[in-house]
Amino acid sequence: MAKVRTRFVCSACGSMHPKWMGKCPDCGVWDALESFVEPKTDQVAETHGTAVATWLAEEGVPTAVRAAQALPLAEISVDDVPRIPTGIGELDRVLGGGLVPGSVVLLGGEPGIGKSTLLLQTVGRLASRTQASPVLYVSSEESAQQIRLRADRILASASSGVGGGRTSGDEPVEGAGSGLDPERVHRQLFVLAETNLARVVEQARRVQPAVCVIDSIQMIYRGDLEAAPGSVAQLRRCCIELVYLAKASGMAIVVVGHLTKDGQFAGPKMLEHLVDVVLSFEGDRDHGHRIVRGVKNRFGSTLEIGLFEMTGTGLDQVPEGGVVVDPAAPPNPGTVICPSLHGSRCLLAEVQALTATGIMGAARRKTSGLDSNRLAMIIAVLEKHGGLRLADQDVYAAVAGGLRVVEPAIDLAVLLAVAGAHLRRSLPPGTAVVGEVGLSGEIRPLQHPTHRAAEAARHGFRRLIGPQGGGIRGCEEIVLEGVRTVGEAIERLEAVSGGRPIAV
Repeated sequence: MAKVRTRFVCSACGSMHPKWMGKCPDCGVWDALESFVEPKTDQVAETHGTAVATWLAEEGVPTAVRAAQALPLAEISVDDVPRIPTGIGELDRVLGGGLVPGSVVLLGGEPGIGKSTLLLQTVGRLASRTQASPVLYVSSEESAQQIRLRADRILASASSGVGGGRTSGDEPVEGAGSGLDPERVHRQLFVLAETNLARVVEQARRVQPAVCVIDSIQMIYRGDLEAAPGSVAQLRRCCIELVYLAKASGMAIVVVGHLTKDGQFAGPKMLEHLVDVVLSFEGDRDHGHRIVRGVKNRFGSTLEIGLFEMTGTGLDQVPEGGVVVDPAAPPNPGTVICPSLHGSRCLLAEVQALTATGIMGAARRKTSGLDSNRLAMIIAVLEKHGGLRLADQDVYAAVAGGLRVVEPAIDLAVLLAVAGAHLRRSLPPGTAVVGEVGLSGEIRPLQHPTHRAAEAARHGFRRLIGPQGGGIRGCEEIVLEGVRTVGEAIERLEAVSGGRPIAV
């Protein structure tokens, strides 16, 4: 009988320890060590996982992880392996052009945000486009019949042209699931409802898919482990085996992961270190917009985002300029438009702020879609260099539409939104704002000012407030009003009915 070993792993950093401790000695997090019992297996299974070890032994699949040798860099051959386009442009943008064969992608998001919908549309596109290799969708949470019902609803509407992407100008934009070949999808898309990892690997060996989706990793288990599915031991060993499976077979594996109440991936931090790509699927269930954001990407940039809109027939892609803001909207104190960059894409973010007299205790500062620490810094700058008294004011700031912006270029927009809400003043119609705010009250330069100005001008804005000497070139449709300090920026606010005088 195999020996068992009791070990303790830190859920925060993934370090392993022979005994339990209240505080992890590696990362310093309290109450993070969890116990698991791990049987001692043979060396090949210990390295590759039992199911993958069987595959390697019986099929003789060539793999570098099985018998690796150190070679000089000049002797290592690099094959130009083409990526596998998903057929969904917004997702391919975040991935860096598509899925890389032999890679493992971890996708996480809140419950009900649309992870399964996105992946079902993705495998539908892949099955419709892939000529030779099929696609395998493994569900550990739903039955095969439930998957079929959902697939018929989403993919049928996509193939008939319903649920396509929104339009930008006069050009139609391809939706996340439009243009499918139903006959090819039904022939090339394989569905497996299974939770046992060994049987999943066995079916993957039989089907030989180009892409395999595991939805979700929290319900997958190894039978030789006594721990329950979703435990640290099961997640760690199952993820390791899936990584070896991807490297040995060359298939791309997409794994769905759950999030904790703190917004972190459930399980050990090792999961994020093991995989090649980590994607976060964000959004507010009360709003239609969804964002796929790259957290880690070994094959591309982590600055790109993919923007979708949830509809009754699934997820639609939102193209460049798809988030429309009305430049002729009437002045509204506390509302400022900012052209924000997300990788190569520029989106117009509507920043809203509200101030109210605090009732008791310390004033509250709440944010939605913004960095709360950045808001606290901006409020301090307003008090020190803007002449505003906000110590007794509750301040709320948000980005409308469920978007999330973290770049410093939105600082000036947040500052003017808070100042405008407090002073009951607003910017003239057709005005956008961009700039970073320094602690000494100066407005600092920013990256890619011409791209931001051009995007604002394309949406009808004719005035841009930003740092003095912003370096905008070749954009004659918009006028740059440069400001050097916070005081100069606040002076751009115009009085509305019930406004207060500016005490600067």
